[in-house]
Amino acid sequence: MHRRARSPEAKQQRAEDLLAAARALAAEAGGVRHVTLAAVTEAAGLHPSAVRRYFASKEELLLELAERGWARWREGVEAELAGARDLTPAETAAAVARTLAAQPLFCDLLTHVPLSLEGEVDIDRARRYKTSSFAAYDGIVSTLTTTGTMTTDQVHDLITAALGLTANLWQLAHPTATLAKLYEQEPRWAHAALDFEPRLTRLLQATATGLT
Repeated sequence: MHRRARSPEAKQQRAEDLLAAARALAAEAGGVRHVTLAAVTEAAGLHPSAVRRYFASKEELLLELAERGWARWREGVEAELAGARDLTPAETAAAVARTLAAQPLFCDLLTHVPLSLEGEVDIDRARRYKTSSFAAYDGIVSTLTTTGTMTTDQVHDLITAALGLTANLWQLAHPTATLAKLYEQEPRWAHAALDFEPRLTRLLQATATGLT
């Protein structure tokens, strides 16, 4: 039997259950594009109608995951570079690539946030996402500038390149079942779907070197 959350703590736990279910489904199904509210509520053990008490839409649920992804990326960069100093541009770029690749769900969500997620929620939720993501962004810029030899403007450009490349390359490297089958039949077309992290690292290192 599905039970309704009565206390604030229970309601928060239900929301966390839904987020955990969405994470698991995205990993199992091959990306967030395959996640549905019906599947999320079933996996979380909630009645399909209950999800609206916690998230107004699938977009709001996924935007919450993206917001948390920014915080985790910032934490990852800070942990990766703790105590580092005078990193070369190539070393800074490699750290950016490593910390992004360590968060597959976030890499996937970077494609969907500007396309649909942040534009399909109400303005207060969009403002909250922007506030949190920009705070994380500023923290990442500060860490990369403090630990390396790139200027703040150069780091801004590097992160801009990293976000754009990640959003594109992640999808290419994780094709749908149809495209995966096509690439088996036509291997020459599969070059765009090669290993994500090595390609991202090479491109970001070239970008960082060029910027400096």
